[in-house]
Amino acid sequence: MQYLISVIDDKGNPGSTDRQPAISAFNERLMADGHWVFAGGLADTDAATVIDNRGERAVFSDGPFVESKEYLAGVWVWEAPDLDVALRLATEASKICDRKVEVRPFL
Repeated sequence: MQYLISVIDDKGNPGSTDRQPAISAFNERLMADGHWVFAGGLADTDAATVIDNRGERAVFSDGPFVESKEYLAGVWVWEAPDLDVALRLATEASKICDRKVEVRPFL
C-alpha cells in the first residue's frame, strides 16, 4: 500500500534548517529498504497560486488556500506493507526532518 507523508512546517515555530544531510541519509535508507516512491520539498507559501474554477470563470489568487501558521513544506510517498510500518517510518521521519508529519493512505 502507498502512503502520503505530508511534512508540516510552522511559521511560528519552524524546524531546524540544517536537516538536509540527515534527510538525505534517511531517503537513501528508504530506497534501500524498498519503501521509497517519491519525495520533494515545496517552495514557500508566497510562491503558491490557488485556482478556483468551480464558478463561471476561473479565479486565481496568490498564497495558500487558508491563512495559517502551519503549511505544507514537502511530501514523501512511501510503499509500506501496512499502516504500522508507515507510522514507524513517519515517527522517525518527524525526528529526522524536525517537523510534524501527517500519514495518509492512498485510496
